[in-house]
Amino acid sequence: MKTKDRYQYLIDYFKREMPIVQTELNYETPFQLLVAVILSAQCTDKRVNLITPALFRDYPTAQAMSCATPELIFEYIRSISYPNNKSRHLVGMAQRLVAEYQGQVPSTGEELERLPGVGRKTANVIQAVIFQKAKMAVDTHVFRVSHRIGLVGKQSTTPLAVEKELTRHLPPDIIPDAHHWLILHGRYTCTARNPKCHKCGLSAICRSYKAPNP
Repeated sequence: MKTKDRYQYLIDYFKREMPIVQTELNYETPFQLLVAVILSAQCTDKRVNLITPALFRDYPTAQAMSCATPELIFEYIRSISYPNNKSRHLVGMAQRLVAEYQGQVPSTGEELERLPGVGRKTANVIQAVIFQKAKMAVDTHVFRVSHRIGLVGKQSTTPLAVEKELTRHLPPDIIPDAHHWLILHGRYTCTARNPKCHKCGLSAICRSYKAPNP
C-alpha cells in the first residue's frame, strides 16, 4: 500500500469514528492546561486529573502560582511522578509567565520552550490544543502507533523524526486532531502490551498486523 493511501485511510477512519476529539486532561484555561501537560510527563492523565482540582482551586492563575514556593506546590502533586522537579518547574514557569508575558501563555514554540519544564512535546501540545496550530506532539503512544501502522519508516528512530514525517504527510488542518487520534488509539486499542488487533479498525492498513490463518 502506498503511503498516501495509508494516510488517507487513517484520516477517513478517524473522521468517521472520532469526529470530535480533545485532550483527556481537565483544564479551564491555557495556563491550567500548561500546568497539566507539565505534570503529565511520564504520568497518566488519570492521575494528573486526580490532583489538579485542588491545585487549580488554590493556584488558578500564573500570578497565584508565581507567589508559591516549590515546597507548597509539592504537597499538591506529591503522588505523581517526579514531584520535586515538577514543583520547581511549575513555580519557575509561572514566575516567567508573569515577568515576561503578563501571566498569559505564549503562542509560539520558541517562547513556550523558554519556560521551565516545557520541552518540544509540551510546547506542541499547547500550540495544537490552545492555538490550533499544525503541531504534532509525539509521546510514547504516537511513536508506537505510527511505527506499527506504518505511517513512518524505520529510519524515524526519534520523536522529532516521527514528528517531521507525520507532519509531512498529514494535511495541516488535520494535525491538531490527528495528535489526539493517535494518542487515544495507542492508549485504548494499539496498546504497548497485548494490542487489541481483533477490534482495530485500522488492521487493513496496519503494517504490523498479521491476519489469523483461516
